[in-house]
Amino acid sequence: MRKLLATDKRVVIAEEEKPVALPSYTVVKTMYSAISPGTELSIIANSEGKEIAFGYSAMGIVEDCGEEIDNVKKGDLVACYGAPYVGHSEYLLVPKTLYAKIPPHVEPKEAALAGIGAIAIHALRTAELQFGETLVVVGLGLLGQMIAKIGNAASYQVIACDMHESRSEMLKSDRNIHSFSSIEEMEKAIHQLTNRNGADAVLLCIGGKRSALTAESLNWIRNKGKVVIVGDIEPDFPREPMFGKEARILISRAGGPGRYDRTYEAEAIDYPYGFVRWTEGRNIEEYIRLLSEKRIDASAFVTEEIKFEEAPSEFAALSDKTSGTLTKLISFR
Repeated sequence: MRKLLATDKRVVIAEEEKPVALPSYTVVKTMYSAISPGTELSIIANSEGKEIAFGYSAMGIVEDCGEEIDNVKKGDLVACYGAPYVGHSEYLLVPKTLYAKIPPHVEPKEAALAGIGAIAIHALRTAELQFGETLVVVGLGLLGQMIAKIGNAASYQVIACDMHESRSEMLKSDRNIHSFSSIEEMEKAIHQLTNRNGADAVLLCIGGKRSALTAESLNWIRNKGKVVIVGDIEPDFPREPMFGKEARILISRAGGPGRYDRTYEAEAIDYPYGFVRWTEGRNIEEYIRLLSEKRIDASAFVTEEIKFEEAPSEFAALSDKTSGTLTKLISFR
């Protein structure tokens, strides 16, 4: 089978043996995998002298099931999340804790974004928002867009901002999301919509390591409000405003409990439902439910499709933030 590797700051196609089903795993024939530009361009940039398999969000057809698999069968469509089990590869060997069955009426291309959906859902859970509270999303790449849409579906009051107008414009069609391309406009909206009290939580979905926006975000939250770091930035917060508001600084890592835990992932042993309500696997299921019930519309994210053979040359184009392209789907069909 063929898969993509990052090596020496470029992307190549490599050959590997097709996986064989293990007891708690399924073999999935990939239909679509989604490129996550922020994560994957960073991996490519840091691949000097290495060979790194990458990608983490995909969907496909179950081709074979291990003897302990009882929730899907051969021929079912599933959404999958989580490297190294999921990547840009023709076949995937996925533990039963990292996929969700896709209902017939859900668009497969949108289901391929399940990894991004799970990460977005976990970021919102980390913010610990209650019904009707105000959420500010700064940085409207693919993940920030998804967070804003799911936050809106959960009836939070959503204010979103990105310096690139093309990205802020993408949310203008979503009813009740207030989207801006300048900090000044965003701040006015926060003041107006919260009666100058400040937002309940700010989710920073920006990259670039150090950013002045980390300090500024403390001005946008209410007393005892929260700042959630979702993107690749340093948690560099000045002490005085942070202590003055008793601000909570939170980190949202990946798609939820279970991520990077060998017992949960490699051994496919789920956490007890009553003790860990929302795992990364259950967040995948929740994203698929949102699509199934049409509570979110991810169709705007899946307009650009490329063939697997074309993929190595396509990654550079995604570094252009003014293009309006947030992701591309790799087709294996």
